[in-house]
Amino acid sequence: MKTSRPVLFFALLFTALRLTAAPVNSTITAVTVYTDRAVITRTATVDLTSGTTELVFANLPEALNERSLQVSGKGTAQALILDVSSKQNYVDFTPNARVKELEDQLKGFAKQVRGLDDRAGILQAQGTMLDRMEAALFAPPAKDVPRPELNQFTASLNYLTEQKGKLVTERASLDEQREELQTKITTAQKQLNEVRGAGGRGYKTVTVRVSAAQAGNLEVGLSYTVPGASWSPSYDARVLSSERAVALGYFGVVRQNTGEEWKDVALTLSTARPGLGGAAPVLGVWNLDVFDPVAARGYETRRQKVEMSMAKSAPAPMAIGGMSTDAMASNAPEQDLKDAEMATATLEAGATSASFKIATAASVPSENSPQKIPITSAKLASNPEYLTTPKRLATAYLTAKVINTSEFPLLAGAMNVFLDGTFVATSSLRTVMSGEKFDLALGADEGISVKHKRIQKFTEDTGLTNSGKRITYEYLITIQNNKRTTEKIIVSDQVPLSLNEKVVVKLLSPDAKEVKPTDEGTLKWTLDLKPAEKRELTVKFTVEYANNVNVTGLE
Repeated sequence: MKTSRPVLFFALLFTALRLTAAPVNSTITAVTVYTDRAVITRTATVDLTSGTTELVFANLPEALNERSLQVSGKGTAQALILDVSSKQNYVDFTPNARVKELEDQLKGFAKQVRGLDDRAGILQAQGTMLDRMEAALFAPPAKDVPRPELNQFTASLNYLTEQKGKLVTERASLDEQREELQTKITTAQKQLNEVRGAGGRGYKTVTVRVSAAQAGNLEVGLSYTVPGASWSPSYDARVLSSERAVALGYFGVVRQNTGEEWKDVALTLSTARPGLGGAAPVLGVWNLDVFDPVAARGYETRRQKVEMSMAKSAPAPMAIGGMSTDAMASNAPEQDLKDAEMATATLEAGATSASFKIATAASVPSENSPQKIPITSAKLASNPEYLTTPKRLATAYLTAKVINTSEFPLLAGAMNVFLDGTFVATSSLRTVMSGEKFDLALGADEGISVKHKRIQKFTEDTGLTNSGKRITYEYLITIQNNKRTTEKIIVSDQVPLSLNEKVVVKLLSPDAKEVKPTDEGTLKWTLDLKPAEKRELTVKFTVEYANNVNVTGLE
């Protein structure tokens, strides 16, 4: 059957009229953060008429990865998602008066920073000049230059002291001005990020085409990946000495400068590392050849040209950028006080990674500042012991042998250590899976007194003709337990190892039945000291060699 041209024209016109464009007012409702990126989920509810509608998500981040776009929807409109596309948009001006004002403020602050830097350079030069004058004042008199009179010397010294005092005062003033200016810059930048929204002078627009069989509503979800976001694990280990336990707080430190504000979003922290790719790397061919200088120079020239070309086309590298809270006392009437508990995330274990769904809605500003978000907490029974190497440092370090009885994997990260409520050290934690045993390095403890002293170093001649030497070394190690409980202390020391048969080392103390050196010459004692108990350990050995032998490594 042949269709007439007027009928075809009206059919196309009717189809065109049924295709409508609808700007979407969406909000960020969920974010999944990885170690080097984030997946953003925006949702919006729209009313559709029957036919085809273009849903337009405007002012999205310029760095949005188009290949990561995903769309979902549900509603009464019985909609069919046809396709999704993205478009890059550029603007040549600042469209918002408030944005322009903040940008001008930041430019003014930048000029002030340069002024402070210039003044600091002048002060540095003045300080160098005063140092030279002081050196010349105290230098021995030259042959043709007489020594200054006492009053001249005193006047010069007073002048130098006065000028150096002024420099110190002005440098302190500069530091205060820098801190105040940095606060203003941070505040203005934060406000600019909030006002700018999608930010910058470029943004992307995503268009989703949907077809509805009938009029109705549709709840649309748009997900996409952006760089500029990361998270890293952080821990607070609170040692409870009286309970022989460690209260471990597990946090995720989240940073983001994606250009979008995350306000009251459902936050998930993922241990997956998409940047590593989906498959193991493939080995190339390992070739051996004879070196040819001429060919090598030609290859080097070609390599430099390729690197220069790649440097011009490659995007600029992106800089990816603990924090503690103290409880504040109130003036409320006395009542039974209970310790605040930390919110616990929901663990979702996958085949190759785990995800931590944060218990409450979170807000993370787009200013790359660290946001410490609780994941979980666990009270772990510990078996404490002290490790000390007095020869290197006369200090005992507390170590706790612990089992991860929580269901959460503990990823490698920084750790703050608190001993009975007092901050004592920063440490680190290796990756520990659920049910795995591990050691917690909990820092130095002054409750264990450690001393190391050389008692003697005695040199004597040996042999019938005094053809050799024998050096006797003796050291005394003193360990005392000043705590109220019996403690296990592992003490390490060493004796030298001879790498040549002409140098003979003999261990005199301790007896080999008590402590036997390892193949590396390490001596190790395990002591169980009661409260106030003191133990003295002696390390004594001799080194013998001929007079014509030059021995290296002796103390």
